[in-house]
Amino acid sequence: MAGNTTRVTMPQLGESVHEGTISKWLVKPGDKVTEFEPMLEVDTDKVNAEVPAPVSGILREILAKEGQTVQAGTEIAVVETGDGAAATTPAPAPTPKEEVPAKPAEGKPAEEPKPQEGATPPTPQAAPPPRERGGYSPGVLMAASELKVDLSKITGTGLGGRVTKKDVQDFAAKSKAAPAAAPAAPAAPRPVPATAGEGDEVIQLTRVRKLIAENMTRSKQTIPHAWQTQEADMSGVVANRTANKAAFQKQEGFSLTYLPYVMAAATSALRENTHVNATFNETELIVHRDINLGISVGMEDTLLVPVVRKADGLSIAGLARAVNDLATRARNKQLKADDLSGATFTVNNSGTFGTLFSYSVINPGQAGILTMEAIVERPVAVQGMIGIKPMMYLCFSFDHRVLDGLQAARFLTACRKWLETVSVETPVY
Repeated sequence: MAGNTTRVTMPQLGESVHEGTISKWLVKPGDKVTEFEPMLEVDTDKVNAEVPAPVSGILREILAKEGQTVQAGTEIAVVETGDGAAATTPAPAPTPKEEVPAKPAEGKPAEEPKPQEGATPPTPQAAPPPRERGGYSPGVLMAASELKVDLSKITGTGLGGRVTKKDVQDFAAKSKAAPAAAPAAPAAPRPVPATAGEGDEVIQLTRVRKLIAENMTRSKQTIPHAWQTQEADMSGVVANRTANKAAFQKQEGFSLTYLPYVMAAATSALRENTHVNATFNETELIVHRDINLGISVGMEDTLLVPVVRKADGLSIAGLARAVNDLATRARNKQLKADDLSGATFTVNNSGTFGTLFSYSVINPGQAGILTMEAIVERPVAVQGMIGIKPMMYLCFSFDHRVLDGLQAARFLTACRKWLETVSVETPVY
């Protein structure tokens, strides 16, 4: 006797994430799945994550293939539970529209209700009629607004003819390319795509790497970047860290780095210069109340920017704890989608790798990114004499639509002055 069946649905991987792309199934039909253990990997616009099995049993059917983008709540698999899980195979459940087989007659055609929209006609389907605004996911609406795309002109490729974010991006790319076909002056030779030569290694881009590329390209194409730098005397910060690092290591279990000091300087400067903690929105400037700092975490094959929320309410030690937690979970692939959303400003720490000057790319939706460089002992003039001091360059890339050079300089100056007022007595907790 057959056991019970559970239909596994695509989870919502964050409050603003309404669809995901199945990048890899970790099990195949007939395999045993265990509750809470990973069943598949899903990519979204914000994060890639493992999805655990909701129950223990036997995977009987996969309803959504690898590479398919589906909405949260959509059925993606069938798991059989109970005593008969190892021996029975349930009748196939309805598959996504592009996979519905045309069954030969078995006396008369079955007319079971289909959960998908527009799946009943056997004839080729026309483009779905224009939807009302409420018929699109927030991610699709945001993409359409940013790319200035009319959603009523797009034919959806998602389940039931739904328009996906990729549909919007593809439509925008084709629309942008269309004017290039108009007659014009003789065009310059087009670059020939690179091809792999003998001995070259070809590495396929991961979805996360593709998303990073798209995000950075959009940043450089839409944001007029400007750049400033100032040099900070880090003598007090170095002395404070030296005095506290042993006790901090013993109490917290990890090292006290210079990053929390720069984060504290940034939050102080953002409170003084509120327009830096803002977003340019075409017709208005949104000045954010909360200071949510994005922190760049570099790994071997990707870069993530998890968020420390309400960073201005944390001490140096509190900032250090938050960074350590996010960095650890990032490297263990345990970040959630919400950990990577909502940043209002970003602090980058490329100086860890020895860089002296960086022109960082701004994350879209933010007014700037502050980069701390390597701390290097240099000869400097001190009250008419030459002294050796630990110096560090602060580099600031900013959106020139939001900030003018004077406002940017005031922010950068506030960061530098905060760092230069730190002393051995400055509290870490």
